[in-house]
Amino acid sequence: MTYQETTQYLFSQLPQFEKDGSTGFHEGLRNTLALDEHLGHPHRNFQTIHVAGTNGKGSCSHTLAAILQTCGYKVGLYTSPHLVDFRERIRINGQCISEEYVVEFVEKERNFFEPLKPSFFELATAMAFKYFSDMKVDIAVVEVGLGGRLDCTNIITPVLSVITNISFDHVKFLGDTLAKIAAEKAGIIKKGIPVVIGETTKETRPVFEAKAREEQAPITFAEEQQEVLGAKPQNDGTMHYLTRSYGELNGELGGIYQEKNTNTVLCAVSKLEEMGIMCKCSKPEDQEKCRKEIENGIMHVCELTGLQGRWQTVKIVPHVVCDTGHNLAGWEYLSRQLKNVKCRHMYIVFGMVDDKDIDGVMKLLPTNATYYFTKANNKRAIPEEILLKKGTQAGLDGRAVPTVPTAYKMVMNTASGDDFVFVGGSSYVVADFLKNCI
Repeated sequence: MTYQETTQYLFSQLPQFEKDGSTGFHEGLRNTLALDEHLGHPHRNFQTIHVAGTNGKGSCSHTLAAILQTCGYKVGLYTSPHLVDFRERIRINGQCISEEYVVEFVEKERNFFEPLKPSFFELATAMAFKYFSDMKVDIAVVEVGLGGRLDCTNIITPVLSVITNISFDHVKFLGDTLAKIAAEKAGIIKKGIPVVIGETTKETRPVFEAKAREEQAPITFAEEQQEVLGAKPQNDGTMHYLTRSYGELNGELGGIYQEKNTNTVLCAVSKLEEMGIMCKCSKPEDQEKCRKEIENGIMHVCELTGLQGRWQTVKIVPHVVCDTGHNLAGWEYLSRQLKNVKCRHMYIVFGMVDDKDIDGVMKLLPTNATYYFTKANNKRAIPEEILLKKGTQAGLDGRAVPTVPTAYKMVMNTASGDDFVFVGGSSYVVADFLKNCI
């Protein structure tokens, strides 16, 4: 098979949560453990950092990988979903897994996995771990797919666990209270392994504390350590940070929600330094070198890792930004940032999928914009007519357009040079946009 035929086979033959919803989610680790044993337990051949959370785990995973890369490590990075190409999920030092490896893996292993009937994510995870082992990475940053306790990435024993935050998302699978969701995410906490918690609430903190005690895992609450003392968005779309341990840093990711993510990342970096995984910084010259490496990773995370879709500027005139924020917690930040944008007029290309709190998000959207309600090429996408109806009820001015490329084209035929265009509401809307419009 060619690479295109192979990926089409993976997308069409294996159930995929992103595409199929609940039928693409396999609860439990039976298939994962079978694949892992068949492949020779490849995840045991390199160190890992495990990252879970409702929001921010992608940004934190990429930023940690970028920092480790600048420190001289050969770094694997496993994230999901992809936006344009399946290979984005599996990277080493920012370079995607080769097409040849994907094809060879599927051809070699299909006689074993086809009778097993794994999900798309189960097979992708097995492929990632085998690739990182074959390529002899020093360390891999592994992002949880869904939840934590029963996620197929949870066979690893990392050197550090990170949980960014907890909010309502995927409640059908993870639970209908913050405490229940936190318990699922806390499932990545391993015996004796340090864990960094980015943000807590009164419902979630006791859950993390109890799990850490049970596993005798040293726990750090980033909001108490407070590495980031201040953050200010810059005119060029970056973020300037004043930090407790690393002085002034500039971050490439400009979303205002990145302040929380960066605080979590720097607390994780501090723990890695304590473990000797990064420089110990015992001498003044070492401290400066370490700070420069950390800043370089934060400042060049997109270039170093290939990260896309985080308050990403894709056009200057008119100013066009896309962002993969897709749930209520994410939009609490995005709505604030959109309301602070200075422009002649704002246009928003917007779509969501069916397991999100659409009514809650609609209440947060700015009312001084023109909306192009649309749907991604995904069976879980909410029809544009329903979005228009809900948008109208929320006092939003807009129209329904059947596809993301058509909606964007209509906007660009209308917008002038001093207007602002935002594309988002769903990772899949951003994916369609990047695939077809850029």
